[in-house]
Amino acid sequence: MNSKPDSLKRSVKKVAGGLLALMLGWISSGWTQVTEISIAPAFSGERLVALPTDGWITNGGNAYNQRYSPLNEINRDTVANLKGVWHARLNGSGAASKYSGEAQPIVYDGVIYIVTGANDVFAISVASGEKLWTYEANLDEAIDTICCGWTNRGVAIGEGKIFLGQLDGKLIGLNQQTGAVVWSTQAEHWEEGFSITSAPLYYDGLVITGFAGAEYGVRGRVKAYNADDGSLEWTFYTVPGPGEIGHDTWPQYNDVYLYGGATVWQTPAVDPVLNLVYFSTGNPGPDFNGNIRPGDNLFSTSIVAVDGHTGEYRWHFQQVHHDIWDYDAPSPVVLFDIEIDGEMRRGLAEPSKTGWVYILDRETGEPLIGIEERAVPQEPRQATSPTQPYPIGDAFVPQHVDIGPEGYPPLVNQGRIFTPFWTEGAVMKPSHNGGANWPGSAYDPRTGHMYICATDRMSFFKGGNEAEPLPPQLGERFLGGEFGAIPFHVSGIFVAMDMHTNKIVWQQRLSDRCYSGTLATAGDLVFLGRNDGRLTALDSGNGSLLWEFQTGAGMNSPVSTF
Repeated sequence: MNSKPDSLKRSVKKVAGGLLALMLGWISSGWTQVTEISIAPAFSGERLVALPTDGWITNGGNAYNQRYSPLNEINRDTVANLKGVWHARLNGSGAASKYSGEAQPIVYDGVIYIVTGANDVFAISVASGEKLWTYEANLDEAIDTICCGWTNRGVAIGEGKIFLGQLDGKLIGLNQQTGAVVWSTQAEHWEEGFSITSAPLYYDGLVITGFAGAEYGVRGRVKAYNADDGSLEWTFYTVPGPGEIGHDTWPQYNDVYLYGGATVWQTPAVDPVLNLVYFSTGNPGPDFNGNIRPGDNLFSTSIVAVDGHTGEYRWHFQQVHHDIWDYDAPSPVVLFDIEIDGEMRRGLAEPSKTGWVYILDRETGEPLIGIEERAVPQEPRQATSPTQPYPIGDAFVPQHVDIGPEGYPPLVNQGRIFTPFWTEGAVMKPSHNGGANWPGSAYDPRTGHMYICATDRMSFFKGGNEAEPLPPQLGERFLGGEFGAIPFHVSGIFVAMDMHTNKIVWQQRLSDRCYSGTLATAGDLVFLGRNDGRLTALDSGNGSLLWEFQTGAGMNSPVSTF
């Protein structure tokens, strides 16, 4: 075991652009150089949900995905003293333009575990930045069924192993001390449209992962594997089949459900006391043609709770019925305990591409603050839903267009959210990028405030190909139309939302898209990366900029602190 002196001030660590690791701290010494990597245990549920202090053992900081640190040595008064201590180059891994660096660093007992967009994993000494071992994925360059860039959002740790999901559909267990492959499971096949971009979840001897690939006509699923040998333990299909709850929300012809999408982009959260695993899902397929899939299309664009040991369905809440706008829910769900109307409640929240936060009771799936079903405009050719859920509270991004953009059709319904469209297309807000996309939000349990990274942008939606082939062509896009972001007035929005009321506490407009996970701390700080390479620290009370550091590469990965 390695130790650090009591006088050491905690440090912030981040990865920039998948090329560079940078340690930010008060002093350049204090951590003992690793001579032998300590083996992580089979973490208990209590340990997984504890707030992180001397490490960062889950993708979300804890299994509640709160991305909050109770440490306060780095605070409003001292953050200006942060400086670079070391940087470590990662052998050029993930340096080409097709790769993104979006991984959350995992930290355990003096070692950082980080993965690049090329799916290569590195174990790095906290003390010096020295590479202790490297795993090279050697991905097939012929992989062509990846939706949105070659990326990976992190690894998991437990039972002396590092767990990795790959773009080629493999789930890997690595020896934590050497990086050698302990087991490898071909969980799904990239040739059929599947990939894994999210960090797996380690929980009670299981490794749980979702799969991306909705754009290729796949049937979404979440699977749990035995952490010891990689054998499959359970599967939950996010598009239910015959005899399963929700199957009646799909057409009962042509086996449309088999190509229904609803894939999972993020690391689930878990409540070990309730033994429930929570995740949110992507849009149904084909994306922009609802004509061939009339119905609500469960469990697409939904928050779902399943039994952690069996994968059995417990409850769901659908955020968008019969989604034709790509308003999927890729941002991680966040769990918390909060007082509502004088009563402590077990809460759950998920900020969505729609620009709303959906706040639920995590035991039942019922709204905590209130969500109203409201009538929306209709397009019979799209088989649109007559109503959509409207959360009570504030939207954190604009949901209509003030002035229509040049070169596009005139605005319909003022470009409001849920405006239907057909082959002539329509301009509206939020865009298909959101709202809130994949970056994780942070939750401060002291205040009940959630910090959300979002984008304000228009999109042009066009769809309605009545001749959409079924089944879709293997390995080809299954969209049923097209969409495009409109290059007018693109900006980021960073916002603090009060989970007691679902109201905005403060809100700031950024100069470009907000595309980095966040970290909140007991030092009254929120850390946020910027596309221009800056890592910034904001005052969590009002959003004012207190400190910044230029990393030298696009800062899209979340921050870990310990």
